[in-house]
Amino acid sequence: MYKSERGMLNDTMESSAVNSPCKLCQKKRARRFCPGVNAEICPVCCGTGRETTIDCPSTCEHLQEARAHERFVPHTKDDFPNQDVRVTEQFLSEHDTLIAWLAFSLVEAMQSNRAVDRDAGEALGALIKTYRTLQSGLIYETRPQNPYAASIQQALKEAIGDISKRLAEKTGLQTLRDSDVLGSLVFFQRLQIQHDNGRPRGRAFYDFLREMFPMPAQTELLV
Repeated sequence: MYKSERGMLNDTMESSAVNSPCKLCQKKRARRFCPGVNAEICPVCCGTGRETTIDCPSTCEHLQEARAHERFVPHTKDDFPNQDVRVTEQFLSEHDTLIAWLAFSLVEAMQSNRAVDRDAGEALGALIKTYRTLQSGLIYETRPQNPYAASIQQALKEAIGDISKRLAEKTGLQTLRDSDVLGSLVFFQRLQIQHDNGRPRGRAFYDFLREMFPMPAQTELLV
């Protein structure tokens, strides 16, 4: 009798879970767990809210599946600012240490602030304007009003200062030029534009950086 009652109780609990309404719309049946809202939701709300109204973590299996089939909007040359800054394969090869250092710093800054791709784009744009001003002989810092972008910008500034100091200590010379930094920042700006999926909470660029630049200790880059 006890086993029969316990079986009935389990069946009731499972049936309740299966038939529970979506946490978001409260209408459709919940069919998947959403780590972004920490609740069961329906596939429709998952698709429409993904990286739009839901802050989706990179580990979400449904986000990863959607990314595998995602098609980015094609860009034209006019979509990319700072076209006069040439970033060639030779430049990237000669400055691979700086590129990797900035990539790691950008990922860390975005992760610690739970920032999205557009925050990173705004931070890069502001820092590029600052370095362009330096090249003209003036000292004027462009600061974004967006606090997330401002935090990323500050983190990148500190990373640039750190690697400049380390390279000088290693070589005995001031080897990091403003033009090298500018070219590297423009490179990341172009990547951010290319990987912007158009969603206000999108982090496709962030995930791309994590995949392309695995995170060793930054000190290993200067050995």
